[in-house]
Amino acid sequence: MTSRRLFLSVALSALALSPAAAEDVVLAPSVLRKPLAGSWTSYSGDYTGRRYSALDQVNQQTVKHLTLAWTAELTGGPDKSFGRGGASSTPVITGGEGSGEFTSGHNVNVKGSILVVDDILYVTSPDNVWAMDARDGTVLWRYFWETRGGTHIGNRGAAIWNNYLFFETPDDYLVSLDARTGKERWHVEIADFEQQYFSTPAPIVVDNHVLVGTGNDLDSPGFLQSFDPETGKRQWITYSVPMKADDPGLETWPNLDTASHGGGQVWIPGSYDPETRLYIYGTGNPTPGYTGAPRPGDNLFTCTLMAVDIDTGKLKWYFQTSAHDTHDWDSAQTPVLYDAKIDGKMRKLVSTAARNGYFYTLDRVTGEHLLTKKFGTYTNWSLETRPTGVVEPNPEKEATIPGALVSPVEGGVVNWPPPAYSPVTGLFYTHEKNGFNMLYLTEPDPRGSMGLGGKERVQIGSLGDYLIALDPLTGETQWRHEWPGRGGGGLLATAGNVLFTGDGSGNLVAVDATNGKPLWHSRIGDPSNAVQTHLVDGKQHLLVAVRDRLYDYVLY
Repeated sequence: MTSRRLFLSVALSALALSPAAAEDVVLAPSVLRKPLAGSWTSYSGDYTGRRYSALDQVNQQTVKHLTLAWTAELTGGPDKSFGRGGASSTPVITGGEGSGEFTSGHNVNVKGSILVVDDILYVTSPDNVWAMDARDGTVLWRYFWETRGGTHIGNRGAAIWNNYLFFETPDDYLVSLDARTGKERWHVEIADFEQQYFSTPAPIVVDNHVLVGTGNDLDSPGFLQSFDPETGKRQWITYSVPMKADDPGLETWPNLDTASHGGGQVWIPGSYDPETRLYIYGTGNPTPGYTGAPRPGDNLFTCTLMAVDIDTGKLKWYFQTSAHDTHDWDSAQTPVLYDAKIDGKMRKLVSTAARNGYFYTLDRVTGEHLLTKKFGTYTNWSLETRPTGVVEPNPEKEATIPGALVSPVEGGVVNWPPPAYSPVTGLFYTHEKNGFNMLYLTEPDPRGSMGLGGKERVQIGSLGDYLIALDPLTGETQWRHEWPGRGGGGLLATAGNVLFTGDGSGNLVAVDATNGKPLWHSRIGDPSNAVQTHLVDGKQHLLVAVRDRLYDYVLY
């Protein structure tokens, strides 16, 4: 048992630290820059967005020996009966701005990344944070947030910096806890709750910046913000749409009023390049979402890959993945950073598989467009590709009164679950969901089409769900493995040349990263988050959630 573990197990109930322990830093900021290996220190494991682990104990030969080490059920809410057997003396710290009028936190569903630092797991679900022993799932402390209400659709995880843990609440607060005890340090409001914002993303910490996004399904502007990790003071804000008369992109909207209510929410954490100090992230759909008539133009910077200076929030370059989107196809997917040789020269690249069924590769330093390629087999909403690489939308595929037949479905060829990239194979891994919608316009008057309203959608069957491997330099599919349903939770690639994900039919699966051949599975239900890997006592573990239950596997 480590000294940190001994201290936690003995002294946490007192919520007090000795001076010596107070000097023990949980996670130095410099560690966040390291490639993903024994720990899992941020949303994607490291800043690259690859979800590629250098661990290789679990490989193509040994994966069949993975065995369940432990499982733990998480119970949320204000009560103290939770985790591995009911009542517990484990500390429960309560905070929040709610009056108790809204009941929340009981329906636990882990939809985000689990931080793994020094053999401690930090797990989140809306209004709840747990610290758990990575060896057996024992809960060390739990924090419960008393909410004002709002949409509790999910939480993508926490961030850690020195001894501080950060997470967002559905009612729009950034909360800072002491990572050792769960005791609250401060909380600050990050969006106007009265405008029906709700906050789901995992924060990302870079140097002394805590980067947070938020969401809204009505007609409000999206934005990325940076906060001081010590004080919670806001450092800068970058809007996804023009907010002033001299803001860039206004020419792609009919007027400033339309633009400033135009959406572009920041739903998913981005990736960071330390060499350029650029934070690269995607923005959501314009609003109103399905009625494009009142907002002619491309509607920058919605459905866009943005690169901003980490210290100022200033936009350095952008690329729009869906111009004038009218289908709720957010560009809210994890951008993946990697280096590769093009025409004999090494390039610093970023790739994204977008919800609209197109794959894009750019120079991540300059934003230069290098590749646009359709990867959704039946994607049919486009006319042509512009010289800039932006895809021209077909107006006939917008919602109409008699109905328009559109692919992909509303949820997209992909959605929020993260992709993976392996430098061993040079392949980009993602899911591919194929299907059609009949999209009907039910409110011709755009004034009645706020947010995602004004339409009815009927899904027309399914045309196959796949796990696929793409060559990110050509966009060509290298292999395709058919699933019985949309793959669950997201992907993980490893140096053992094994790829992990859910198959959409109740199985956690491992496949050969080279050719997609199935190697192993465990029937636990559909993963609700992306599988992760880390070391405990020198052994490689796999960790995944199925709603309110964690499953931990190890080689025996």
